[in-house]
Amino acid sequence: MERVRDVFWNNGYSGTSLDELVAASGVQRPSLYAAFGNKRSLYLRALEENRAGSVGGVEQYLGGDGPLRTALFDFLVAAGESTLAGDEGARGCFIVCTAVTESLRDADIRGIAARYVEDVDRVFRERFERSVDELNVGVDPASAAAVASAMLQTLAVRARTGSSREELVGIAQAAVTVICGPDEALREGEAGS
Repeated sequence: MERVRDVFWNNGYSGTSLDELVAASGVQRPSLYAAFGNKRSLYLRALEENRAGSVGGVEQYLGGDGPLRTALFDFLVAAGESTLAGDEGARGCFIVCTAVTESLRDADIRGIAARYVEDVDRVFRERFERSVDELNVGVDPASAAAVASAMLQTLAVRARTGSSREELVGIAQAAVTVICGPDEALREGEAGS
């Protein structure tokens, strides 16, 4: 499934041929159909597996009890770095960069993509509720979750469109500053200069 997912990830759903999926999987067409169904069934399975794994990754990064600023920054940087990976170049996020295009025409794809956004929003919101005293003045957990989720999605788009690691790290730092406020250690260091 990972090899099949990678073909969809590189080419998009519409740009992927069944022959490419057969070649990537190493399984002949009749066996591929018997095991997984048609191209759409393969894509939906890859999409759902990626959704579950991605949400689990967000939960893992944000599930600890360390400082919110550190957890959020480390997560966004790791997410940015993962969007730069790919055997043919920076692929972005599988869901953001492939499912969004197809979601207008396919309710099942739209449903998986929507659940991904909802789940990611929920994980961020739960962490921000636990760390509400670490949020910037005037920022509530639900708003912070929407901003963090939007930043996660923009990292994927920016990686796919050519942003560098340094640019993505800068975006992560800006998001953390908006959500958590200015880093006091940095401000104290600037004041002492």
